[in-house]
Amino acid sequence: MQSSTPSSPIVLDGPVTAFRRERRPLELRFRRARLAERVQVSPGYVRVRLAGHDLRGFESLGPDDHIRVFFPADGVEPESIESYRESPSREYTPLAWDRDAGTLDLEFVLHGDHGVAGRWAADAPIGAPVAVGGPRGSAVFDGAPESWFLAGDETAVPAIRRFLALAGANARGRVLVEVPDAAHELDLDVPDGVRLDWVHRGADPAARTAALIEALDVLGPDHRPAGDLFAFVAAEQSVVKPARALVHDRWGVGPEQSTVKGYWKGGDAAYHAPH
Repeated sequence: MQSSTPSSPIVLDGPVTAFRRERRPLELRFRRARLAERVQVSPGYVRVRLAGHDLRGFESLGPDDHIRVFFPADGVEPESIESYRESPSREYTPLAWDRDAGTLDLEFVLHGDHGVAGRWAADAPIGAPVAVGGPRGSAVFDGAPESWFLAGDETAVPAIRRFLALAGANARGRVLVEVPDAAHELDLDVPDGVRLDWVHRGADPAARTAALIEALDVLGPDHRPAGDLFAFVAAEQSVVKPARALVHDRWGVGPEQSTVKGYWKGGDAAYHAPH
């Protein structure tokens, strides 16, 4: 990866609201690390901590930032960065980090046969090598939304956690998260003024995102959180069209005040959402 020099923020123009978001470029760096800790958060969800000297100075300014994580084949650390970059990789949202200690926390969904990233998160020995690239830029808030709508499946939970932390204790709005069943519900720190609803899709892998789409489809104009709303929806690619119909059409929230993404695509393990 080549480094780029940070430049001035790019303002996302739109209607006059209580907030706006700015695109802020970051220096693109490639960082080596190792698996330091693993916590089983739920039957299908794992949190890991990466550690290494290269992670010192790591920064992620936007709640829905993405980094690319590289998983060396057979757990053998490549000799060169070029070889590292040829390893299988997937994109994730940074959850938490300590730029002085050189640690980075990530969360992984374990579904089906796990895939290359899920197998690593579930089974890699402590000390296993890994590498991180990015983030290459962030969308940061200027001002603050008056209300929030955050929705997605488990892949969106790290971003939802970070949006909730940014929103603060006095936030108002709604959170909607799809999981298989009650045993897979996750611990989310939700302010008193934010309603949290869990959507259960059952055990059928083919049903992923269908329950979330159904929950979005029944939300009408009367369900819109009041005030200048920021909306974030992310799950399988099929969520994009119904989410835009809700956020943009029925609720009148423009693209400048919302993010709607397909974080993954059924049948395409290497897919990643465009930035």
